Amino acid sequence: MTDLAEQRGMETEIYQPAEDSHLLATVATEEITADERVLEVGTGSGYVAEHIAEETSASVVATDLNPHACRAARERGVEALRADLVSPIRDDTVDVVVFNPPYLPTDEAEEWNDWMEVALSGGETGREVIDPFLAVVGRVLAPGGYVLLLVSSLTGVEAVVETAAESGFSAIALHDESYPFESLTVLKLVQ
Repeated sequence: MTDLAEQRGMETEIYQPAEDSHLLATVATEEITADERVLEVGTGSGYVAEHIAEETSASVVATDLNPHACRAARERGVEALRADLVSPIRDDTVDVVVFNPPYLPTDEAEEWNDWMEVALSGGETGREVIDPFLAVVGRVLAPGGYVLLLVSSLTGVEAVVETAAESGFSAIALHDESYPFESLTVLKLVQ
């Protein structure tokens, strides 16, 4: 167990659960069944992966580029791999991929170059992590598999749906929630 000062320092390096995390976790547990193999990409604190595992009894593995996030997820009991998106996952092995991507549009001049930036910034369009994810995620999906992707109105939900279509996915909006500065949508993407 880490001491309190180290834990606080680590928390400033990890995306902590917020409204988007809670929404994705709730929708995921309504969709996922116990017999499915689930991958959460960009797990952050491990909250969503832990919630899915506890609520559905599904087999859950997580990835994150941030080593602090992987450690935090492991402390929650989540099997976490340090990886970029789905890179270490074998082809055709996952039933459900869950992702709350970095989606805040950020001007390059305003970026602050640390782990929280990696967790939050979607680049200039808000889709600079989403687009590469959509290009590779189909590789890891087993037949009949699907993606649960959280998207913000700040990134342009229609633009994400169009990019998903270009990668061979059809999109269904499962749930929308409005907040003062954005709306959040959980999309189900099916090949």
